[in-house]
Amino acid sequence: MTPVHTGDQLDHYRIDSLIARSGMASIYRGVDLRNGREVAIKVPHPEMEADPVLFDRFKREESIGKQMDHPGVMKVFTDDDRSKVYMVMEWVNGRLLRAILTERGKLPVERAIRITILICDALQYIHSHGVVHRDLKPENIMVDEGDNIKLIDFGIASQAGSRRLTFAKLSHVMGTPEYISPEQVKGKRGDGRSDIYALGVMLYEMLSGQTPFSGPNAFAIMNDRLLNHPVPPREVAPEISPELQEVIYRALERDPKSRYATAREFAWDLGHLDQVGAADRVELREWRKRRKSLWRTIGFYLMLAMIPVVIFSLLLYLAKHT
Repeated sequence: MTPVHTGDQLDHYRIDSLIARSGMASIYRGVDLRNGREVAIKVPHPEMEADPVLFDRFKREESIGKQMDHPGVMKVFTDDDRSKVYMVMEWVNGRLLRAILTERGKLPVERAIRITILICDALQYIHSHGVVHRDLKPENIMVDEGDNIKLIDFGIASQAGSRRLTFAKLSHVMGTPEYISPEQVKGKRGDGRSDIYALGVMLYEMLSGQTPFSGPNAFAIMNDRLLNHPVPPREVAPEISPELQEVIYRALERDPKSRYATAREFAWDLGHLDQVGAADRVELREWRKRRKSLWRTIGFYLMLAMIPVVIFSLLLYLAKHT
């Protein structure tokens, strides 16, 4: 594929400037020459087209985006008369939520709640249409000056009736692990409650400036959420009310059956905190207790025990072949 540059024309679109570049694609700001509308144009890199998994992710994002019609979801325009592979999306004047959090550290309570309720509304819409985002995180939320939001990047979303695209198959392109639900960590496909869990993590982060689970690597972070309780939000940010803390815990329930069943329920509690009762949770009493995976401990000691065996085998091999 011929590289795209500023000033080039892709069929009916003029390329004005490069906005972002990732390992899979470049995003440009452009103009639809037929109507003067500003658009965002996502052009995959040649290596993406050659990788069946990555290219399937690109086509899935385009397919789902064309079906969605909600103010909180990035719209993908239908235009099949193209000479190359690229995706045309609506242009949004805004910033990624990640950029806002990086700049500010955390958000005021009222703003964090307002943004979360809008994300809930968008999630309720996509879930009602059989779509689960599965990669919800601040990098995939656009926020404009009025705090209106757009969900973006449906590359690993699941859709009712679509071919299964598993977590394990996409582990190298899933992005950061802080927002993945416990059931996704276990290799399950997940449903709308997986998105609710991720939004609970984001709300915790917006209010406290940190994510609830951490570790030296991706596997440690994911393992932490399966075994331990997060630091209570009010320990990190005392301005969080007991009722708001309870809402966060309900979104972060390890068992999906105990979590909010729908994004609408999540939003309702956020809008009616005075009607949310704060439970006496074990998470509030035992969050300082840290457990480690038994199998990881066994594996560590097995690995140590195997070191002398490996060294002996290597020395034996060298003795026979020198």
